[in-house]
Amino acid sequence: MSVNQATAPDDVAADENPPKAGRSADRTDMVGKALGLLVLLGDEPRGASAAEISRRAQLPFSTTYRLLGSLTRDGFVDYEPDGRRYHLGLRIFQLGQRVSNHHGFAGTALPVLRRVTEQTGEATILSVRDGHHHLTVNKVDGPQMFRVTSDPGHLGSLSTTAVGKALVAFAEDAEREKLLAELPLEPLTEKSITDRDAFRAEIELVRRRGFAVMDEENELGMRAVAVPLLNHQGHAFASLATAVPVFRLGLEGLEAHVPLLQEAAAELAARLPQR
Repeated sequence: MSVNQATAPDDVAADENPPKAGRSADRTDMVGKALGLLVLLGDEPRGASAAEISRRAQLPFSTTYRLLGSLTRDGFVDYEPDGRRYHLGLRIFQLGQRVSNHHGFAGTALPVLRRVTEQTGEATILSVRDGHHHLTVNKVDGPQMFRVTSDPGHLGSLSTTAVGKALVAFAEDAEREKLLAELPLEPLTEKSITDRDAFRAEIELVRRRGFAVMDEENELGMRAVAVPLLNHQGHAFASLATAVPVFRLGLEGLEAHVPLLQEAAAELAARLPQR
């Protein structure tokens, strides 16, 4: 079907009178800067102030503040007035969920996660690695009156979580060594591993045992055990965890869930697209 000049849509008409090159370049540059701010906020699970974001982005404060305002209005960023901090917004989560569904993670994994939760009575979490963080892809809470806070879209520490340790331990050799050398070892609780040699020893233990444990290192009052989802080369492209409050299950009882998790991980590895 052809389009004549009288009925041409706006984009065709615009092509006849293209914007000046300078204005187009300025707009493209601002889009790039806005996307850069979103990437920076993605590395700040606890949020950041406009001043902190401005420094990290190496942008003038006025530019950063204006861009954050636009992103907040469109739902890509949330602003927390009490702490004067910005976080990734619901719109980013929605887009992330669409990407996850497109790649088959969320929808395909959910029945398996539900089955694991039915058998353990506890929360089941599926995560992938996103740079120096783990990203929660999907989660099913247990039937008890206790909710795990790691919702889909959550970015968490690789060094203080069971899912994170499993992802590091079973990464490709060169990537694992890079993470062991460069990963920030931030103390989220007094039990967090902050010594690099101790963290390396922990990762070696995970590799020997085939599973990782978190014992109040990421959040006081919580424990978790995780296993890797391995691709054909034996490297982790995701990890699967059971998380429990400490008052309900000790380490020995938690580790008893490992065979069930490993069985579910093998099933998911066969079903999910491997990245």
